[in-house]
Amino acid sequence: MSNKKSKSSSNTIALNKKARHEYHLDKKFEAGVELHGWEVKSIRDGKVNISDSYVFLKNGEVFLLNSQIQPLNQASSHVVCEPNRSRKLLLKRREINELVGAVERSGYTLVATAMYWKLNWVKIEFHLAKGKLSHDKRTDIKDRDWNRQKERMMKHSVN
Repeated sequence: MSNKKSKSSSNTIALNKKARHEYHLDKKFEAGVELHGWEVKSIRDGKVNISDSYVFLKNGEVFLLNSQIQPLNQASSHVVCEPNRSRKLLLKRREINELVGAVERSGYTLVATAMYWKLNWVKIEFHLAKGKLSHDKRTDIKDRDWNRQKERMMKHSVN
């Protein structure tokens, strides 16, 4: 008889599935997010969307833009809530310098791909990315279909 809480199997809060289709993702970064109290409560309730969000650099700081955190009615009655505000990301200076170099010199963009819990902290995963052209997207779809067909043929030939 165990009275312990069952731990949830996934720490993922939100995913940006569109990012893998739209961009060539290169290097992955993880950053903490500076949040207000009502935002944490809304995130725990699953009222977050990062599908159109991206990361930008301003004055040597890193911000998350276009992430929507919808306020809870009971948690935010006394506070003015701004669901689309830009949120500061917490990174080390070395990582910020690396991002500045890649964005300004190499023409990369920064795309948020996932938001998740790490212990009791909310983290954002983002990548250095370059946009795909339409023919790149078509070849990716063809490759994915071909790999799926190969798996089916191998499965049937083994049996």
